[in-house]
Amino acid sequence: MHTLDLPSLLARHRNDPTRLVQILRGVQQAAGWISPPTITELAGRLGLPRARVEGVAGFYSFFCTSPRGEYRVLFSDSITDQLLGSRELRARLCTALQVREGEVRNDGRVSVDLTSCTGLCEQGPALLLNGRAIARLTPARIDELAQRIEARQPLDSWPAELFAIQDVVHRPDVLLGSTLARGEAIRAALARGPEGTLEQVLRSKLRGRGGAGFSTAEKWKAAKAAPGPTRFVVCNADEGEPGTFKDRVLLHRHLDLVLDGMTACALAIGAQRGFIYLRGEYLFLEASIEAALAARREAHLLGTDLLGRRGFDFDVELHLGAGAYVCGEESALIESLEGKRGIPRSRPPYPVTHGYLQQPTVVNNVETFASAALIALHGGDWFAGIGTPKSSGTRVHSVSGDCARPGLYEFPMGVTVKDLLDASGATDVQAVQVGGPSGVLLSPQEFSRRLSFEDLPSAGAFMIFDARRDLLEVVQNFAHFFAHESCGFCTPCRVGTTQLRNSLDAIAASRGTRRDVKVALRLAKLMRETSHCGLGHTACNPFLALHEKFKPTLDRRLSSLDFLPTFDLDDALAPAREVTGRDDRAAHLEES
Repeated sequence: MHTLDLPSLLARHRNDPTRLVQILRGVQQAAGWISPPTITELAGRLGLPRARVEGVAGFYSFFCTSPRGEYRVLFSDSITDQLLGSRELRARLCTALQVREGEVRNDGRVSVDLTSCTGLCEQGPALLLNGRAIARLTPARIDELAQRIEARQPLDSWPAELFAIQDVVHRPDVLLGSTLARGEAIRAALARGPEGTLEQVLRSKLRGRGGAGFSTAEKWKAAKAAPGPTRFVVCNADEGEPGTFKDRVLLHRHLDLVLDGMTACALAIGAQRGFIYLRGEYLFLEASIEAALAARREAHLLGTDLLGRRGFDFDVELHLGAGAYVCGEESALIESLEGKRGIPRSRPPYPVTHGYLQQPTVVNNVETFASAALIALHGGDWFAGIGTPKSSGTRVHSVSGDCARPGLYEFPMGVTVKDLLDASGATDVQAVQVGGPSGVLLSPQEFSRRLSFEDLPSAGAFMIFDARRDLLEVVQNFAHFFAHESCGFCTPCRVGTTQLRNSLDAIAASRGTRRDVKVALRLAKLMRETSHCGLGHTACNPFLALHEKFKPTLDRRLSSLDFLPTFDLDDALAPAREVTGRDDRAAHLEES
């Protein structure tokens, strides 16, 4: 931690209220937490209502509005990390440091808690230590962390090997195997011109790789045609879906390809400013991305008059998120870019006409922009010749869970689930979760299905569970994830995700009944029909798949009674018993 110099911090961010999330990141890094007096001073200096600043600080999970440990440890709570033993490792660290999970140790030295997912699923278990990622945890590594924390060693003096993150690529293709020179795709786009570049993207049939699969060319055309003095290009690098880590590797190994794609988009639609919105868990990529942006400015690949083309101006800024899964939704991401809580907007209007600062904005994810760069160079027909007629190009799959070779696999669109299982060395597979928790849970009878927009769309996550695993535990973990990550804006999602989590907790503890199942099914229908955004629409998918495809797994954990009271008086009295030091459970049933 450093001494907080608020005037200097604000000056670095041009005293711009739209950079409030970045300013709060700076406060957190310097002071360790965001205190009430700091919130008051920030509001005054930025000309914002205090409630606005406090609301933003309280929205993002990486911001602390009460003191946390000098060393803040956040273990990944992803199901793949759990299956690799993260719970036991977390307990080991708590024991070694004599701290209770979720609390700050009395001396203020350390706190240990959970975070939803670190994006390191292929090399878990993993944790974040003051925002810095540590992967491949073992008992020996946990003991080393405890010793260094107790010795109060500054993180900058720790061995670099502890913070080393690998790029595990097992099958590269046109993207992961690209050797394109920096700026080569931009030169090709300039030769084609704005209309020619847009035409090639249209001919390529490229669809967004973030999961929704909207036509990239149609999105670009809509932003180009929209009225407004300014246009923006935004790279959505907030891949918060548990089980997804492909964008992390693309940003590390092929960042210039991504930036070339963003620049080709800027040329096509007439944009002058761009942003990379990077998920907060990828803090370790910040320095390399900033260095790459500086190098491109030096090479006249960013800035004014790119590559000597007079009037072609485009630059890119890096923004880091602060722990909010919902910001993967494009309108919530834009709200965060503007320094607000990441609440999805009501649509229409859409970002292509009313995006960042209410101006036309293209938001595509990392893989989409990388693909666009290849299209700018090789042409749309080349790209359309890969994959299937309705799903062109390749797709990078993040494979994790029970397999011999977790990591990245790039295949032409249309590869079967079985092909991917075979490539990763998976055996005795009970189920596969495609597309992360919000996606589809597949049974073995569905492994012949194809990963394509016309059959099985996917955001790139591919989680494997073999016969040893309890699928109820998997679905329970997903329910906890959605309850934690709901932005709270709409009642169906805010209440529904919590109730669904509680029902699954009761069933997992063998306290559930068929009534809990019926309530969960009704909740699922309500959430799908009335939630404000995609999080609420899809949060029930894992439970519905479990009920439909793996019903015996669910039924085995139900109580034999047809009905149990929904309200458990003993559980309600538990806090009172703890406060008074009593352990007389069921005392309310004793006769006087």
